[in-house]
Amino acid sequence: MTTATPTKLKKATFKHIEAELYMYEETVKEIKALRENIMFCNSNTDENIGGGRSSLPSDPTGRIATALMTNRKLQNLESVAYAIETVYNTVNEDYKKLIRLKYWTRPQTLTWDGIADKLYVNKKTAQRWRDSIVCAIGEVLGWR
Repeated sequence: MTTATPTKLKKATFKHIEAELYMYEETVKEIKALRENIMFCNSNTDENIGGGRSSLPSDPTGRIATALMTNRKLQNLESVAYAIETVYNTVNEDYKKLIRLKYWTRPQTLTWDGIADKLYVNKKTAQRWRDSIVCAIGEVLGWR
């Protein structure tokens, strides 16, 4: 992670990205459940009653692939998870520890002072690291 000044995000976008970080594990579970639901639920949505042929692909594999590629909720969840994973995998170990302590530890019992103590930095530095992480995720997502 570079120490250059991160791109400024809108306050609401910053909060939204933080909320996505908090919910990362649930997002991954939801992606898995949604993909399984699309792939294994045999829901015939053909409402073509008495007419010609359906415009859906006739092969099940093509139908599943089309459903997976066109599901907007799945695309959104996967893009958020991808952005978080990309940033997490590119930052140094201190930043990773910050993400784990701040966002992925349940129940959250540490304040910013406690997190900073565990990282052996001061509170302001830990918050600056957080800002860099959130802005990097926003940049991968293309959010402003």
